[in-house]
Amino acid sequence: MKGFGAFVGLIGVVLSAGAAAGQALAPLPPLEPPKKEQVELGKSLFFDPRLSGDGGVSCDSCHDPTTGWGDGKALSTGYPGSEYFRNAQTLLNAAYYKRNYWDGRMAGPDLPTLVRDHLTEAHFMQVDGRLFVERLRQVPEYEQMFQKAFNGEPTFGRTLNGIAAFLKTLTSRNAPIDRYLKGDATALSAEAREGLALFRGKAGCIQCHGGALLTDQKFHALGVPPNQAVFAEPLRHITFRRFFRTLGAPNAENYREDPGLYGVTKDRADWGKFRTASLREVSRTAPYMHNGSLATLEEVVAFYDRGGGQHGNKSPLLRPLNLTESEKRVLVEFLKSLSGDPVVIERPELPDYKPRKLGQN
Repeated sequence: MKGFGAFVGLIGVVLSAGAAAGQALAPLPPLEPPKKEQVELGKSLFFDPRLSGDGGVSCDSCHDPTTGWGDGKALSTGYPGSEYFRNAQTLLNAAYYKRNYWDGRMAGPDLPTLVRDHLTEAHFMQVDGRLFVERLRQVPEYEQMFQKAFNGEPTFGRTLNGIAAFLKTLTSRNAPIDRYLKGDATALSAEAREGLALFRGKAGCIQCHGGALLTDQKFHALGVPPNQAVFAEPLRHITFRRFFRTLGAPNAENYREDPGLYGVTKDRADWGKFRTASLREVSRTAPYMHNGSLATLEEVVAFYDRGGGQHGNKSPLLRPLNLTESEKRVLVEFLKSLSGDPVVIERPELPDYKPRKLGQN
């Protein structure tokens, strides 16, 4: 029986290695740099509330540089008069995703369309593309910036492309894990190196959090604890119902949990699945999970140590890990090493409206 036990153990090692195959950690590759003038224009537009319906909120209202390019809240605050039902994900490294949003409803490489959705979605910025273009045309500095960036006047499409160019510059910089993977053995502390060994081995994190972006970019149901505010707070509940009815999800009025990817695909096999989040900059992007139900990295590690939560569609990759308190601690230390230099951008001084000469409107 000892031989049989050893054989079973060997099979477990092989299966674990197979699950992690193709998920080796790697430094984040550079992106093709966008045109400087487009980035400068996009930066101003990102912080400008004139791109919202009521002129009162801007992109940074939910994606603030000082809170890891998210909003630091469990559930995002929506357009004034509404509240949202999911966590606002960081925009750091958004240009690397294959699919965007927790439910993957947007193609990752198509950043202009992602920007369009943020601007025009009723619960985000709720603006008419014709309206904000007329606002921008009343600002001479914007006329000049658009000419430099795109050789033309302000338009809806050029606005989307300008903000998309700015988003491409929001990437991880000088992360200890990248320096370590490039050969600097001193980039990680001894505890972080212990955590890395657990990440790759006993804890099995690398099964879903490998590659340069530290995500498999796939969708899994984890049994994340529900955030009761979605159903207890009327404004969030209204947004939740309206969102899934807009997607054409069947029987949306009966949902008592967020169906995730199912709302997009309408495939029952996708119920409760959400895109694996990147772990880059994870120490700056609390709270965690699609509904912000886990407040700290320690809570996240404890959740996975338990083998996730209860869910009828839970991923078979989840299992109890039986980590010791010391192992949990060094795993958190490793997770902290995945954040690089802060990506801090000073809010630009926005130009004012000015009267236009007759005939230029």
